[in-house]
Amino acid sequence: MIERRVDAGAWRDRTRRDLLRLASWTGAWAVTMALATFGPARMWDAPGLTLLAILLNLAIGVGMIRANIRHLGTLDEMMRRIQLEAMALALGVGVVVGMSYSLLDTTDLIAAHAEIASLVMLIGVTYLVGSVVGYWRYR
Repeated sequence: MIERRVDAGAWRDRTRRDLLRLASWTGAWAVTMALATFGPARMWDAPGLTLLAILLNLAIGVGMIRANIRHLGTLDEMMRRIQLEAMALALGVGVVVGMSYSLLDTTDLIAAHAEIASLVMLIGVTYLVGSVVGYWRYR
């Protein structure tokens, strides 16, 4: 049986490049989200431009998802497991808490309206905590 040696430097460079690609797509998605959100109120008063900004945000979002999948493919088995466990935790918390939050709003048990931004922040924090705990647990 022939063993294949993995060049650690090449793997590190590829992982860094894919992580930078993911960061670029994520940054572009955040910029297009801000454009689609604030453009209609502060920059233009044209539904066509708003639709275009939303479609651009959607297209960039698809690119961000693809970059994330590609990045996961470059990780070693342990790092991939940490990321997938953090993503599973974030998805689970997002769905369970999000649905309960929505029910609280629709049944008028809370005064405020359930805002998606709050749920997005919760998912982000959950993912971050899950990643940190995973790195700590598997180190």
